[in-house]
Amino acid sequence: QVQLVESGGGLVQAGGSLRLSCAASGNIFSINAMAWYRRAPGKQRELVAAIRSGESTKYADSVKGRFTISRDNAKNTLYLQMNSLKPEDTAVYYCNAGGRPTPSSRYEYDYWGQGTQVTVSS
Repeated sequence: QVQLVESGGGLVQAGGSLRLSCAASGNIFSINAMAWYRRAPGKQRELVAAIRSGESTKYADSVKGRFTISRDNAKNTLYLQMNSLKPEDTAVYYCNAGGRPTPSSRYEYDYWGQGTQVTVSS
């Protein structure tokens, strides 16, 4: 089992920045890839960014050039640096991690955090 705990969410004005963190514990050696997802009110959960062993990354078109995903393997921590935030970035952000993708998506994995709220005011 892997436990994921997100932090760093909050309220920010449009144009501002936030950095989310996701601390992993447990069977961390089973983790090959990690990702950030978000769910806005009334919308489906969507992939924000993913990073695999070897550091290849994937970004949603809506965040390219504004968000950066990274990981610190020594600290077992995943980050999401979010710049130039927009009101439409308002959502609960979830950390996702695992060894292999689930049948649902090539960028979705077995373990989830509890989520952290990001609110961007206009």
